[in-house]
Amino acid sequence: MLILGIESSCDETAASVVKDGREILSNVVSTQIEEHRKYGGVVPEIASRRHCENILGVVEKALSDCEKKLSDIDAIAVTYAPGLIGALLVGVSFAKGLAMSANKPLVPVHHIAGHIASNYLSHSELQPPYLCLVASGGHSHIVEVLSYTDFRIIGRTRDDAAGECFDKCARAMGFPYPGGVHIDKASKLGDASEFKLPHPKVAGNEFDFSFSGLKTNVINMIHNAQQKNIQLNFNNLSASIQNTISDILTEKTINAAKSLGYSTIAVAGGVSANSGVRAAMEKACTENNFKLFLPNLSLCGDNGAMIGCQGYYNYINNITADESLNAIATLSLENK
Repeated sequence: MLILGIESSCDETAASVVKDGREILSNVVSTQIEEHRKYGGVVPEIASRRHCENILGVVEKALSDCEKKLSDIDAIAVTYAPGLIGALLVGVSFAKGLAMSANKPLVPVHHIAGHIASNYLSHSELQPPYLCLVASGGHSHIVEVLSYTDFRIIGRTRDDAAGECFDKCARAMGFPYPGGVHIDKASKLGDASEFKLPHPKVAGNEFDFSFSGLKTNVINMIHNAQQKNIQLNFNNLSASIQNTISDILTEKTINAAKSLGYSTIAVAGGVSANSGVRAAMEKACTENNFKLFLPNLSLCGDNGAMIGCQGYYNYINNITADESLNAIATLSLENK
């Protein structure tokens, strides 16, 4: 079965053809990073306009790269939530028109479910149930993956996401957008022991995250040093930021797995590409004799393949939509 997956939730216009939910036949991503970099972050109006300009060419290339025609496709899957509403609307509108004109089933896909599904494309042996940490610029969740289409959120961020914390700390240090990758590179040259950063805690749910206090602590530290004309060692600070975020994500995920009786853990989302997070999770899982699944680096960011993969499992479980499908900016994975 061939699924065409379309993704446009933020600043990547992406399309992919996926076979039977596990094999990538093509994967095309048109990124807008260079354009948004001058503004220090994603500008929603610009993102929407670029999606409008790029989506037809991206979908056509995804089909041509695997030498398939639209008539060969069994269903069209598209990200409909959550994300930037204007960006989502481009993908949803295009997918609806394409599905109607070609008389193909339309499959709605939740963006976070798509990230989780990226591990199925990287590891053919992975099957639910298991626990998944989803960490990106907009999301930080610990998710109980009950089946390919059923999820329960165990923990979530109360404020900033892990990726947002990386990016805003990086911006305060003068690194270009997106900043997380620059902190990752700088951390390899630094000594994390110079800076002791807080591990924010939240009341009510031991598995919830909070990164706002950590972000504020770092930004205030940098501003205070600038006012006193003191030059901080940003390599060391980067190492400390990376270690702290990695420790927080890892500790809560491992504790959740122990509490719920899981011995299989997966990680997904843009932050799953961070070398510190990957190393911390690998170390903790080895110590606890847990199986760990990490997506290929090429599948950590937003892409159409993960949507095509999740779209396959949604489709075979009769999760489809009609022409009334709309984009939704904010939607819990549990209410997909």
